Amino acid sequence: MKIRRAASPDDVFAAAHLFDAPPQPDATARFLAQDHSHLLIAYVGDQPAGFVSGVETTHPDKGTEMFLYELGVDDAFLRRGIGTALVEALKTLAAERGCYAMWTGTAAGDAAAQATYKKAGGSIDDGAFVSWEL
Repeated sequence: MKIRRAASPDDVFAAAHLFDAPPQPDATARFLAQDHSHLLIAYVGDQPAGFVSGVETTHPDKGTEMFLYELGVDDAFLRRGIGTALVEALKTLAAERGCYAMWTGTAAGDAAAQATYKKAGGSIDDGAFVSWEL
């Protein structure tokens, strides 16, 4: 498995099956043009197998943190550590970009997501909020 940052709309459209809905050309171009938006895609061979997206958020009294916006893995590639590797890759990118933390939300009953986030070093608060100190 290799993880690469999406660099072009073609990268995103090739991974369209991983998203909830087909990527929109205008939104894809805008996302990729923003320096604070990140899309990492995991490949098994040449096939996109999963993705994680993150957005840097900055607040005057806190600094910059990474919001893990969405994580998805193709059903055919579940239970191979791809989700965990993607979260860890985003966490590494966040640290490289000077973020002090990373966070996301999850449903209290989403055991699979919570297990993935825990494997990637996340702390879960009441089953709904996950955070990583960087």
